[in-house]
Amino acid sequence: MVFDLSKITGIGPYDTSVETINSGDNAEKISVHKVNSHAFLVERKNTIEVRTDSKLRDLLREKYESVMESRYFGKGGIEIVNSGQLSPEEIADLIRLSYNLTASKTI
Repeated sequence: MVFDLSKITGIGPYDTSVETINSGDNAEKISVHKVNSHAFLVERKNTIEVRTDSKLRDLLREKYESVMESRYFGKGGIEIVNSGQLSPEEIADLIRLSYNLTASKTI
């Protein structure tokens, strides 16, 4: 799920790297976006993963079937399947929140 971060206002500088996880036939490339050396956004082929707080995580998981626990962040984040349940504006808000949560504290 490719998301154009340059179009999201309210986030500052970040670094991006491409990582390969797993190996062999199960190899998957992911884009990891970091602020202060900590990931705030992970882009996979059909999903994105962001950090969030536990109350919002639980609310979104109850409301949308396309939102699940993050594989990268674990209970500290959510993974969103590109199904159209969340609007681009809602996803941008979640990315902005993830950036701010990550930038504001040492994890």
